[in-house]
Amino acid sequence: MKLLRVGPVGAERPALLDQDGTLRDLSGLITDVDGALLADDSVLSRVRDAAESGELPALDAEGLRIGAPVGRIGKIVGIGLNYFGHAAEIGAEPPAEPILFLKAADTVVGPDDTVLIPRGSVKTDWEAELGVVIGSTARYLSSAAEGLAHVGGYALVNDVSEREFQIERGGTWDKGKNCETFTPLGPWLLTADEVADPQDLDVKLWVNGELKQDGNTADQIFPVGEVVRYLSQFMTLHPGDVIVTGTPAGVAMGRPEPKPYLRAGDVVELEIAGLGRQRQEFKGA
Repeated sequence: MKLLRVGPVGAERPALLDQDGTLRDLSGLITDVDGALLADDSVLSRVRDAAESGELPALDAEGLRIGAPVGRIGKIVGIGLNYFGHAAEIGAEPPAEPILFLKAADTVVGPDDTVLIPRGSVKTDWEAELGVVIGSTARYLSSAAEGLAHVGGYALVNDVSEREFQIERGGTWDKGKNCETFTPLGPWLLTADEVADPQDLDVKLWVNGELKQDGNTADQIFPVGEVVRYLSQFMTLHPGDVIVTGTPAGVAMGRPEPKPYLRAGDVVELEIAGLGRQRQEFKGA
């Protein structure tokens, strides 16, 4: 199923995109698309049955804002340098273990919302990524297969990053990852049962119409199931938590000088096969 949240910021309601591309209202069945929904198989089954019946009321999508497809996110965990191609383009050795950082849930915006370039920023960068949304509580998992079994769904993410803040200002990566609006998410959450292989998804990103990233999740150093297993050794992953699993080659930081970092007025578009497309205009904060 393709689950969405639509409407004004802070007043989104749950929706579903059916097989015919019609947006359907779910507010008569559920209150939100969140961890509680993903953890409840019986409610998910009712939603699926309602979708298949064709009886869900249609929504007029014209002018309707699409919000982030997951509400009440507890935590967002980022995985750094998780593609062989990305590590190579910046001259880094592939890590022996996953590199972790955290993003605050209040950085999340809708897939087409404006993204703000921080004040004083000269190195704001793009990162198209596969987002993994946890569907059941994961702690001390013993295998990658168990990790995959705890995934509730997948979504497209732009892990926007300020490289000077992240790398050159000391401390942790978090200061370059947590600026306002730095986690566009969506347009929809695709339930895990509809993703045959998360290690075979094309990832693409354009800046002002020019293709910058053209990768595939097969190039991930640590695949999705292993990432979930690994994280569960250090933290409890709860339903609705989001993991951003790294970006393929093609970011501004990996380009020759002068590196084409984002400026106000730039438009970034990105997509992952089956997970939809995003479009953001970048403006000054």
